[in-house]
Amino acid sequence: MHSIYQYQEFISEYLQSQYEIKEPKNLYEPIHYILDLGGKRIRPVLTLMTAEIFDTDYKKALPAALAVEVFHNFSLVHDDIMDDAPLRRGKATVHEKWNINTGILSGDAMLILAYQYFEKYQPKIFRKLAKLFSKTALQVCEGQQWDVDFETRIDVTIPDYLKMIEYKTAVLVAAAMKMGAIIAKTSKENANLIYDFGLNLGLAFQLQDDYLDAFGDPETFGKQVGGDIIENKKTYLYLKALAFSEKKEAQQLTSLFAKQLRHNSDKISSVKEIFNNSGASKATQDAIQEFTFKAFEIIEKMNIDDDKKSILRTFGENLMGRKV
Repeated sequence: MHSIYQYQEFISEYLQSQYEIKEPKNLYEPIHYILDLGGKRIRPVLTLMTAEIFDTDYKKALPAALAVEVFHNFSLVHDDIMDDAPLRRGKATVHEKWNINTGILSGDAMLILAYQYFEKYQPKIFRKLAKLFSKTALQVCEGQQWDVDFETRIDVTIPDYLKMIEYKTAVLVAAAMKMGAIIAKTSKENANLIYDFGLNLGLAFQLQDDYLDAFGDPETFGKQVGGDIIENKKTYLYLKALAFSEKKEAQQLTSLFAKQLRHNSDKISSVKEIFNNSGASKATQDAIQEFTFKAFEIIEKMNIDDDKKSILRTFGENLMGRKV
């Protein structure tokens, strides 16, 4: 087994080896730009790690890992356009650096490129990977649409929100891990369990992202802190604050989220105060822990060595304590 840092290096090296100088440059330069911003590369790391968890050389999983990374970044390019986000990983977003039309078209090309990496596998493995990937890609789009719909809905519930983040975020984490299992040709039971592990870890990851969006350090978070508040997103924090608050505070919160105030620091600070006073901040941290522990319970059901179980557990613990 390798370290997370080593897996990140393997992915970066493989990514660089795949670059070609192609025309038109205004299609391909934005793709290279977003991929070179790096980030944590958690999803492709999980693909490589899972292959090794099931006793297969990580190199065999590199094409699938890159497919996951390219698809994830495609979704970010389009998400940033939809959210009118100025920053991604501390740098200008693609549509800000170029323009919206370029962002849309380069994103489309990334989706196609992601599928091409599966062509490096034998037909039987290719079919399994492509089938899982297609299902996951559609779920991510459904999750993104729910996310958009929730901005104007006033009847969003906690189960609604959890289903949305399951589709928008968690299913790709889960699929990234199952791809490693498919490439390793492990048992169907192990492949399904590692998917469920990834799903719960993905839910914890997104709730942590929601929390950091409000309370993260701008220097380490890499995105605009308070972006979800500016966009009036009905996050877990918001829904819990609404449920826990007294009538007056709840009305204040809904009133703040009814306004389209761009770059309003007063709105952000007022909302964050309600999140803290209502107990929503703590409830969100508790939920992050709950989903992480669910993932840990699934580890114990897997038919793998104890040292491999420990590696998965350590990864989950590090993810739960992240600040970026």
